[in-house]
Amino acid sequence: MSFNIEEVELEGDLLTLSTLKPGTRGKVTRIVAQGGKSMFTWGLCSDIYHDIIECLTAALEARDPYSKEHSSRVADMAYDLGRRLGLRGKELEKVHIAAHLHDIGKIGVPDQILQKPGKLLPHEWAAIRRHPEIGYNILSRSRRLEDIALLVLYHHERWDGKGYPKGLKGEAIPLGARIIGLCDAIDAMTSDRPYRPALSWRQCWEEVEANKALQFDAVVVEAAEALWPVWEKRWSSRKGA
Repeated sequence: MSFNIEEVELEGDLLTLSTLKPGTRGKVTRIVAQGGKSMFTWGLCSDIYHDIIECLTAALEARDPYSKEHSSRVADMAYDLGRRLGLRGKELEKVHIAAHLHDIGKIGVPDQILQKPGKLLPHEWAAIRRHPEIGYNILSRSRRLEDIALLVLYHHERWDGKGYPKGLKGEAIPLGARIIGLCDAIDAMTSDRPYRPALSWRQCWEEVEANKALQFDAVVVEAAEALWPVWEKRWSSRKGA
């Protein structure tokens, strides 16, 4: 299966979208094109800008049922955690937006893999593991989204250097990516998957603690501990939590 790239030019920037089903691709392209030339201007944060982010997220959700509401929860957690760690203003905004778009690269993963109901085979995992790079390639074509694109690229890196795609280690991983990586893992563990039921929030915390300073930055984990009761109360009643 081949993937074409469709480009939309906005005030000198190119936003690239990996191939969607024709109807979805056309709809997304039209909405982006109608968004206005100023929607990527930092500091404005207009409603249309956030509408475009929601649109890109919805484009992924149209192909991947698991992504429905997942990106919003990860973004909410990342915002809380970023504030707890002292981020403010544009830096916090970038983390929040990147968290919304962290899985956008899955648009470029074949349907038969993305929607497979059971466990993935090794070659299928290899295809899934390309999604941070695909997401980076989509977002980095806009110079104003370069910082966000890097957070998307590195959100599956690990503190111990055993992550992907670059094998970055420790503080070489941007703080925003460390935040998103933890939040992504938390939501994945507390969600039902075809091959396993959701963990309870207590079980999830035990897993996070066990992987502190291995998969996750210990400082980020300690900040998450203070927020854990808030998150558990907010989301424990949802299906699969």
